Amino acid sequence: MTVNDDSFTNWKIREEIAESMIPLIGKLHRERDVTVLLHSRSLVNKSVVSILKTHRFARQIAGAELSVTETMPFLQALTALDLGPAQIDLGLLAATYKADDRGLSVAEFTAEAVAGATGGNKIERREARDVVLYGFGRIGRLVARLLIEKAGSGNGLMLRAIVVRGGGAEDIVKRASLLRRDSIHGQFQGTITVDEASSTIVANGNAIKVIYADDPTAVDYTEYGIRDAILIDNTGKWRDREGLSKHLRPGIDKVVLTAPGKGDVPNIVHGVNHDTIKPDEQILSCASCTTNAIVPPLKAMDDEYGVLRGHVETVHSFTNDQNLLDNYHKAERRGRSAPLNMVITETGAASAVAKALPDLKAKISGSSIRVPVPDVSIAILNLQLARETTPEEVHDYLREVSLTSPLRRQIDFTTAPDAVSSDFIGSRHASIVDGGALKVDGDNAILYLWYDNEFGYSCQVVRVVQHVSGVEYPTFPATAV
Repeated sequence: MTVNDDSFTNWKIREEIAESMIPLIGKLHRERDVTVLLHSRSLVNKSVVSILKTHRFARQIAGAELSVTETMPFLQALTALDLGPAQIDLGLLAATYKADDRGLSVAEFTAEAVAGATGGNKIERREARDVVLYGFGRIGRLVARLLIEKAGSGNGLMLRAIVVRGGGAEDIVKRASLLRRDSIHGQFQGTITVDEASSTIVANGNAIKVIYADDPTAVDYTEYGIRDAILIDNTGKWRDREGLSKHLRPGIDKVVLTAPGKGDVPNIVHGVNHDTIKPDEQILSCASCTTNAIVPPLKAMDDEYGVLRGHVETVHSFTNDQNLLDNYHKAERRGRSAPLNMVITETGAASAVAKALPDLKAKISGSSIRVPVPDVSIAILNLQLARETTPEEVHDYLREVSLTSPLRRQIDFTTAPDAVSSDFIGSRHASIVDGGALKVDGDNAILYLWYDNEFGYSCQVVRVVQHVSGVEYPTFPATAV
């Protein structure tokens, strides 16, 4: 038998195992509200090839490929347990099992590792929490995709309505079409139909009412059967407490802004300060995409090395705020053609760090350049540390943070030598550390952080909404905080 025959036979065996994993993963999700992960990447509703690719990707961060032959026994062990709602990471289970020297079987080890989600410890499944999207632009449509995707278990969050300004003929059909197809993020995974008579978009069985209003104070959401909802404002029109309070109408309990908040509005970066949200807080912000990209790795570096000062330079994809061709714009430079120029502009991310990381004493400055790509940006974080270190130490530390720390959902890691921006379209992490580009000299460290400023940020928004709604389920195995 040739090497080629061996490789193909091995592939077919792994393909068969991955195929048998799909119904187990789906049943856990639908019946028990359990999301199966692999190194923080969801395996729910993934194809055979996607499952195999996710296992293969472990090589980039863990140094060795993870095989489905290793993870399948853990998945089988999970199906035999009395599980409650949770997120369970097969990659972390396999890694911690390898490091355990007690001689436990896979079933025994798995039962112990997820004990917090079984029997008397398990969380009761909650009723779905209503969500309303105010605005339906780039972030709004991606958040909608995520909410629809996560509604598969029938629990958690349920997108009930979208509020937009009145449009022309076939307005709802055109909006549904923009949800169905996206030039950057591809086709919607599922089916979408439109009922113009009832002004409803039905996406994967989710009936989403389209409400037309020019003023948030003109809507009574209880008229549509919406109760105790979380409203996500992705228009950015109102950023202070007074303006955002206009959304607190009948049927709306909390308001989440997908832009930096002003004044006393809390700016939340999930994974860093989401646990500071007060239960009675009705208005909060998810800060900016760049703030979400730099704050988690900045916290990680400060925790380990101490940060004395820093500067962040963001090379950012162009946005709808810029002009397609040269035209008037109220801001300097942004009136020039976005797809034809690099445009120097300002970023509020550096000043926003203080809100998300109030204990960080270091002064962080920042600036930004908009460049002619439609999505995925990179933040270059230049830090003076409190102690000297080496490239190898920082490299290994950040890789480990991405694998096992409480920030593993926010920070990803890659060592791909040919990585470029388009490789990170669709990343669900707040930022991805480029291990190959890392620069360390004594007490100076320069981190190159890729981030999908659309989709990765939208994932952070949904995580915040899950947290404030009470449907953010714990992840197992647990890691030290």
